[in-house]
Amino acid sequence: MELSIKLERPLQRYIGSIRCSRLGGQEPAIAVTYPQPDAAHVSLSFDLPADTPQDDWRVAIRPAFAPTFHWAPHLAPTDAHVIDQHAFRSPALIVHDGSRLLTVVPDPEALAAMPAQSASGAADAPRWYMDLDAPNNELTLGMTATAVKEHVLFERREGAIFPAGRLTFGFYLFAGEDAKAIANPWRRVLSFLWDGWGRALFAAGEPLRGPLEAYARHAYTWAFDGWGEAVWQQFELDGRTVGAPVFIVNVTQSPNYPGPVNEREFRSIWNQAWFSSLRSASGLYRYGKRTGNDACVQRALMAKELALAAPQTNGLFPSVIAAEMETIETDGRTLNRSKGWDTRYWGNSNRNPFTWDVKKAPLHLLDMSWTCLLMLRWYEELERDERLLAYAVRYAESLLAVQDEQGFFPGWLDPDTLAPKGDLDDSPETSMSVTFLLMLHGLTGETRYRDAALRAMAAVAAFVVPTGRWEDFETYYSCCRYGHDLLLGRKAERNNMYKQCNFSMFWTTEALLECYRETGDAAWLQLGRRVLDELLMTQASWQPPYIFVPALGGFGVMNADGEWNDARQSLFAETIIRYGQELGEEEYVQRGLAALYASFALMYCPENAAVKTRWEAAWPFFGERDYGFMMENYGHGGRTRAEDDYMGEFTIFDWGNGAAAESYLRISDHYGETFVEGKRPR
Repeated sequence: MELSIKLERPLQRYIGSIRCSRLGGQEPAIAVTYPQPDAAHVSLSFDLPADTPQDDWRVAIRPAFAPTFHWAPHLAPTDAHVIDQHAFRSPALIVHDGSRLLTVVPDPEALAAMPAQSASGAADAPRWYMDLDAPNNELTLGMTATAVKEHVLFERREGAIFPAGRLTFGFYLFAGEDAKAIANPWRRVLSFLWDGWGRALFAAGEPLRGPLEAYARHAYTWAFDGWGEAVWQQFELDGRTVGAPVFIVNVTQSPNYPGPVNEREFRSIWNQAWFSSLRSASGLYRYGKRTGNDACVQRALMAKELALAAPQTNGLFPSVIAAEMETIETDGRTLNRSKGWDTRYWGNSNRNPFTWDVKKAPLHLLDMSWTCLLMLRWYEELERDERLLAYAVRYAESLLAVQDEQGFFPGWLDPDTLAPKGDLDDSPETSMSVTFLLMLHGLTGETRYRDAALRAMAAVAAFVVPTGRWEDFETYYSCCRYGHDLLLGRKAERNNMYKQCNFSMFWTTEALLECYRETGDAAWLQLGRRVLDELLMTQASWQPPYIFVPALGGFGVMNADGEWNDARQSLFAETIIRYGQELGEEEYVQRGLAALYASFALMYCPENAAVKTRWEAAWPFFGERDYGFMMENYGHGGRTRAEDDYMGEFTIFDWGNGAAAESYLRISDHYGETFVEGKRPR
């Protein structure tokens, strides 16, 4: 650090120092403007006469106080790590000490103007980054080459080459002492980014044009016609005909694929927090009723029967039904194939800390509460099947029996003893059960359900929300297992942050809104807004030039992974809209609709012309019968490329195209087609 940047007096109370380095021995031209008395925009520019090798260039900001709260969009747990631009969905560094708040936001305009090299994927390309060193009280922005490590963290790497020509770097500073801003430190950033970038993009038609019903039609045509042989599963179970789309299919199962089928994972159907065949079936039911397609209605009813067929023991039930698999040899290749549904067995999600074996996996209360909540929603909105309510009531009695003294519901139960397993027993997964119990109370009038729900919500509000302890099954036991052995229940010291997943933020946001609607207590609504804004920091508020698909409104997942446009956005969309309507905030309504639109942005179909081209570059055999294929997310590995971009090789109907269609159909049923479609240019 060699150069000092001075700010005017109002900001000196918040910032002790700002220092920046030279680039290729050259000092930057520095311009500071003050759009508001408590805000500054800093621009630094270089005119490089030739390509300039330099491992790192940075600006270091030291607050003039000792923060007790720290927030960044990604973990950088060691000095070797940084927060790469890949994680800049709603980028900011935020700190406060309870009375003074300081926020640093990279300038999206300057980042968008970076030379094309920074988006090329070249190993020596200088990429923007942020860093948060809590023990040393330093916030850093800069440029360096980076490498993806683990799944997914980013490390500095040597060998960056800054291209000749004009290079401009910039950032915004916001400071203040307003108590409301400190209570919800994300609101100003979100408003700033949406007003500055997101709103105009949304008004211009991003991230998607065209009527959503066309996309829903593609999803169902794909599932039951084009790929129907691979996707739709139907069999007899306990004297009734059941069916549902299979958990996952890959490109080898395309009717246009020239080679043999190789199933990616064991053939199965799930009713779990991610992959919910009952949720997808409710969308299919709505679609069938809307279009007069009885075949769709009958398939939806078969999926409902499958959910009701899951055997209950003391009200508890499994979340997965699967078929045995085998490997076969064909032309020197080993292929994975199902033995068929005659070999079926029940089990539970293998995304847990105990075993990858579905047969041995413990019962997961989150999955059961979600499935029973969906049963209640089906009962209330689609058809008055009394079996759904009775099934949920049986489960609720066992749920109440395991609530602990603080109010939490445990994570997993042993399938034999039905005792809590001890992991995530005081986690925000509890929030899902809050929403379920409040709806059950509304349908039955049973006050025990309401009382248990409010006690559980109070526990999450007291022990999770204030510290950002957003730990759930996905945080540690999915594809990103970083920290499962070291960070569970404690913060990454260098960042003063927990490893966080936005799934539990969503469940809590939704549960807090339901608590407000049940009690009329505005404190629940305000706390829900705070959690919603923390959730929205994982939503794309702009369109980076290095993200090569429409991204506005799409969501990431956690602060140690790489997804853009993750399928969860279709689940989040209506709750965001509901907050917008409750609070009278158009920004939330637009963000919720953008999340819904982004849910279809990765679909392979003619309406998505640019994305269609990228899919065909990845899988040249794709054609009309593949319309509707859609990967669950984009950029998962922490890198994207202008050419040879990885687009994915599988579709999960219940966490992709089928889930997106369900969200669209549900929201349009609740609010009307004009609400869903009327805010977009045609």
